[in-house]
Amino acid sequence: MEKADVAHSDPRAKQSMSKRSPSKRLPIPHVLASEAHKPPKIRPSKMGKWRALVLILVHVLIAAHIAHWLIAGETMTPVEPSEAMAFSRSSIVNAGLIFFAATILLTAFFGRFFCGWACHVLALQDFCRYLMLKIGVTPRPLRSRTLAWVPALAFFYMFLWPAVYRWYVGDSFAVRATEFTTAHFWSTFPGWIVGILTLLICGFACVYFLGAKGFCTYACPYGAIFSAADRIAPMRIRVTDACEQCGHCTAVCSSNVRVHEEVRDWGMVVSPGCMKCQDCISVCPKDALYYGVGPIPLFAKPRTEKRAPERVAFSWREEALLALAFLACFVIVRGLYGYVPFLMALGVSGVMAFGALTTWRMLREPTVERRGLRLKRQGTWLWQGQLFMAVFALLVVFLAHGGAVHWQSYRGETVFEQSDPLRRLLLANPGQPPVVDNSVRADLDRAIENLQRVDGWGLMPTLGNAARLAWLYTLTGQPALAAEQAQTAIRGDELASEMHQLLAHAALLGAEQMRAFDQWELAISARPDLPEAYLASGIQRAQQGELTLAMANFDRGLAAVPDSAELAYNAGLARAMSGDAEPAVALFEHALTLNPRYLQARENLAGMLAGMGQFARSVEQYRLAVAQSPNDAQTRVLLARALIGLGDRSQARTALQGALRLEPANPIARELINELDMTELPKR
Repeated sequence: MEKADVAHSDPRAKQSMSKRSPSKRLPIPHVLASEAHKPPKIRPSKMGKWRALVLILVHVLIAAHIAHWLIAGETMTPVEPSEAMAFSRSSIVNAGLIFFAATILLTAFFGRFFCGWACHVLALQDFCRYLMLKIGVTPRPLRSRTLAWVPALAFFYMFLWPAVYRWYVGDSFAVRATEFTTAHFWSTFPGWIVGILTLLICGFACVYFLGAKGFCTYACPYGAIFSAADRIAPMRIRVTDACEQCGHCTAVCSSNVRVHEEVRDWGMVVSPGCMKCQDCISVCPKDALYYGVGPIPLFAKPRTEKRAPERVAFSWREEALLALAFLACFVIVRGLYGYVPFLMALGVSGVMAFGALTTWRMLREPTVERRGLRLKRQGTWLWQGQLFMAVFALLVVFLAHGGAVHWQSYRGETVFEQSDPLRRLLLANPGQPPVVDNSVRADLDRAIENLQRVDGWGLMPTLGNAARLAWLYTLTGQPALAAEQAQTAIRGDELASEMHQLLAHAALLGAEQMRAFDQWELAISARPDLPEAYLASGIQRAQQGELTLAMANFDRGLAAVPDSAELAYNAGLARAMSGDAEPAVALFEHALTLNPRYLQARENLAGMLAGMGQFARSVEQYRLAVAQSPNDAQTRVLLARALIGLGDRSQARTALQGALRLEPANPIARELINELDMTELPKR
């Protein structure tokens, strides 16, 4: 850990900035207030109360947002940077994306102000630091070179990697939807227990072990992009020649920035860790610091080339230990038992990395101390050190056990994810026994064993495990076990809509159709914004000949999920079966608007248009269908029929010849060509 700064006494140090060699690194504090050699008293910051007031107002606005959702049942989507991931993953624009983008742009001019004046997590860290200072505990910064890269890597993983993957697979980046209101405000946030644990870890633990704003420095992915934007911001903390290098600014900086050194060497604060709290400006006894416009750090040159080398807190061996401990803990903790979210895992990993390094030093060095934490002195473990080692050993055991559980969960979840096509097929065809070949069945059986171990070994139930087991039991033809796990999942609110659909599937296998319809209604109640239950129930009604009920079900689904091409197509199909041609055409066209690649909707639309005598429009749609599926002989035959209706026999012959090239034995194509030949024979 870093040595405590040593106070020096030198009245001669009180000289102007222009006369002092900027290459000399000065301790804090340096200037003495009087000849009695007493250190000058740092005056209290005037900005602290204003910043606290602003942060309180931010929390009032957050509470008002939540209250509006609870009262109205619907509100604006969360104004949270993490919501911008919806655009990276699916090109969905929401309030969080606009807020995040606007904040980044403002940071590029005003500097990294949002973190210091509006972030609720920073408010928590500042509050924790305030309480620690009140009881005499001064948090010390870790100052790790390797862990400082964590925020940038986290930002890349959250926001850039999904976009890179979409570019790799050729996905379009065009805006697909806008979501500025939601009825599921809390769906992207953790529960209260996890939320409180996150606040304790990202607040007290990170501040105590990693330093003031430790989570911002070593975990926050949003801080990474704000730091990058800060590098080009013209507005920043700057200095005049009145500066006497007293060090008051650095002493009060809660962002762990060495303000007195940076203004000495650069004439401004260049560190992107500066969050523009302005405490340094407020406490400067010479009023030498100010917040203003000037050169940007990215292109700034130091005042002298003979700057003191940067102080290094840890050797590269220790930095490697920090990085490895962080990575190992993160891999184990993230998603453990289905509860630990990404940001909480980053905070836990930072604290555990500190613990690993401290343990390493406890085993190797005779004395291990830091302000407020005296662990070992001259080869003797103090009681604090013994307690620290005991707690850390228990945490390592917990992580090792969690790693074993997580490994079993990972193996089972991998197979579960691979079964997605089978699961989609079952939802689309409820009541049909799944067809699974032997090799896939063996994989599913092994996945069941893995997930059973998760339940058996875990210290607590793993969120989502019951739902996954219910699916795997269903796919392997074990309906009784599937129903048992599905009920467990429903009680735990795990994929309740899908679980009710699995119970409907089991009811159909047992010829209990009314129970199946009841389960579909429960699935709709659980997630009215998902189309699958509407589709399954409506298709089952249509298969029973209850077209009116089927249409009502599809229409209800379209009202709840207006962007579902499947619902629009099936609603059109039900009307086509009942003879309502014009509504069917409108619904097929709507399905194609939602999904222009929907081949079945296009072919049925073309068929309906041909049946209505609108052969020109029918031919247009069939040509698009042929272009979309060039190896489908039957589509070419249908195109030929429409061309015959239009009176274009030459093009019809060409379409039929294309069908015969694909399927030489196609009987309909041969019959139509023969008919064309017969009608084209000259009359005698």
